[in-house]
Amino acid sequence: MESSLSFAPMLPWPVLAAFAVLSLGLVAFALWRGLIGWWLRGLALLVLLTALADPSWREEDRSYLPDIAFVLRDTTASQSIDVRPEQMAALEAELAAKLADLAQTPGAAPLEVREIVVGDAQDAAGTAERGTRLLSALAAAAAEVSADRIAGAILLTDGQTHDAEVLAEFPAPVHVILTGRADEWDQRLVLETAPAFAIVGEAVELRLKVEMLGNVPRDAPTMTPLLISVNGADPQVFQIEVGVSQTLPLELDRGGMNVLQITVPEAEGELTTRNNAAIVSINGIRDRLRVLLVSGEPYAGERTWRNLLKSDAAVDLVHFTILRPPEKQDGVPVFELSLIAFPTRELFMEKVDEFDLIIFDRYRRRGVLPSLYIDNIARYVRDGGAVLIASGPAFAGAESLFRTPLREVLPAAPTARVLEEGYVPRVSEVGKRHPVTNGLEDFAPRPAAEDGTPGWGRWFRLIEMEPLSGHAVMEGPEARPLLMLDRRGEGRIAMLASDHAWLWSRGYEGGGPQQELLRRLAHWLMQEPELEEEVLVAEPDGAEVTVTRRTLAPEVGTVTVTAPDGSTQELTLTEMEPGAWQAQFAALENGIYRLTEGDVETVTAVGPAAPKEFENPVSDAAVLAPLATATGAGILRVADGVPNLRRVREGRVAEGRGWLGLVRREAYDVQDIRLSPLAPGWLLLLLAGSLVFVAWRIEGR
Repeated sequence: MESSLSFAPMLPWPVLAAFAVLSLGLVAFALWRGLIGWWLRGLALLVLLTALADPSWREEDRSYLPDIAFVLRDTTASQSIDVRPEQMAALEAELAAKLADLAQTPGAAPLEVREIVVGDAQDAAGTAERGTRLLSALAAAAAEVSADRIAGAILLTDGQTHDAEVLAEFPAPVHVILTGRADEWDQRLVLETAPAFAIVGEAVELRLKVEMLGNVPRDAPTMTPLLISVNGADPQVFQIEVGVSQTLPLELDRGGMNVLQITVPEAEGELTTRNNAAIVSINGIRDRLRVLLVSGEPYAGERTWRNLLKSDAAVDLVHFTILRPPEKQDGVPVFELSLIAFPTRELFMEKVDEFDLIIFDRYRRRGVLPSLYIDNIARYVRDGGAVLIASGPAFAGAESLFRTPLREVLPAAPTARVLEEGYVPRVSEVGKRHPVTNGLEDFAPRPAAEDGTPGWGRWFRLIEMEPLSGHAVMEGPEARPLLMLDRRGEGRIAMLASDHAWLWSRGYEGGGPQQELLRRLAHWLMQEPELEEEVLVAEPDGAEVTVTRRTLAPEVGTVTVTAPDGSTQELTLTEMEPGAWQAQFAALENGIYRLTEGDVETVTAVGPAAPKEFENPVSDAAVLAPLATATGAGILRVADGVPNLRRVREGRVAEGRGWLGLVRREAYDVQDIRLSPLAPGWLLLLLAGSLVFVAWRIEGR
């Protein structure tokens, strides 16, 4: 029960105020005139003013509402570091007990505790890239209750929140209890700039920096190694200065998407290694594809090869043609056959490594290219070069390239038989799994026949070959090898056992996909990633990662996925098409995932390689300090002990050494109101009249 004086004025308060001023003026005038009843007249005017204000005695039955205290528990990824999980478990238990005791404080309004769990904030794609949204959660919870009921908030966190701008003020103290240790320090890798595209063979620049955060020890290193691995190869090691932006030159050696993994080794005593790595994807573009086409003799298909290569503006073609017919033997020395000396030594000895692809089209040994030059081309293949041989009838005879030093890298040997009969080239069983010929039938000008014969035109010549290594991805009559692919050393080589591919480009019997076949061959020979036959690819889409394993093997094993936190899981793949197996998994946290199947491995990054939670994992209250100061709250560390809790009156100090205060708001609901008039109107009017009459009588005497 609460009692108070209330008024229900008959006239607006401004009118009553004006009447009071007028009354005061009249009393002053009476006093100036010397009227002895001036004070009685003043009392009469005061009674009239009181009657117009209509005073009543107000009695309220009040039901006090409980004060509300918010306890926000930060359960984001950074709270799993070091000793923080154990600290949080102990803090939650002890704090809950102290809040329960505080709610039973005698003479204080009830206290209602509302716990809010704040996890990693996800973006629209479902990945946790928005970091800790601690104050957003507090603002949303506070919006659901009246501000005069909020006793305060207690944040159990490491101090790192990424929404400080959301809440600049609060109607009650916002206390912070920090997890972690005061002497924490950490190093992190900051990738400042990285290009999305780069030209293969030219330097690409990465700008990055290694920073030290927190309470860095005096003996911390000022130089640190930096490891950069391109496409899973052995890493390059750079020594960089800590805290200084560095520009590092790198060179991509292949086109397509290149994955760069940048890592800083763990330093002794640092808090976490989750921010010591970064993943960069750079699309390698070949500025000019340099092709050397060596034509052994004039024939109908020579112009087709040349036109096909010249039609691509990105191809820089050098065409070396031997125009002397094989039947012409007049004894003229080779070096006298050309009016202008052709730079064979420069091409095949000095600058052969500058070519991306060398094509031998119906080449035969004529003494134009000495064995030393051919041997250098074999070396070029083993060192990473690419050679395509389109065989003619001479390949089966004494003038065959197989009878040169190039035989050391050839995947097949001629049997000396040349088949002259019509046949439709077919994709072999292994070819259906190989990315060079997989789905090649889809480019046929007409549907396949009922017996599976592809819907393209026939060829009429096949040089019979005996496979030595590699894979026969296309076949001729009676399953004889037609297209052989093989890896030799660091390079690759392809052999086409026919010189009739030009019939497809001429549209004979509908033609066929010669241009698509040559494009795929060239890209495979130059080791483009999209045509690798043994590869493991992981493509994230938000929090969902699709894993694709391409292989020529009929079966694959399980894929082992290692998450950023070190946990592993096994994926069973399903064959989606010949040579392609897939599976999916959900990435529960941001960071770098490592995938392994047999001896094939890859890495992928879900969200940023170093999630926002780990940009600065050091326990620090700098971000929350302005809000705590503005609301008169305290900041303590759980390592110093769980603070005591008190109820304090509004406007009083809410923090001290080892204790935190929650405000007593005393908000209430009114259950019943009773109004008792202080005096009836007629009585006040009679009293005012009596005072005026007495004043008149006194002054009349």
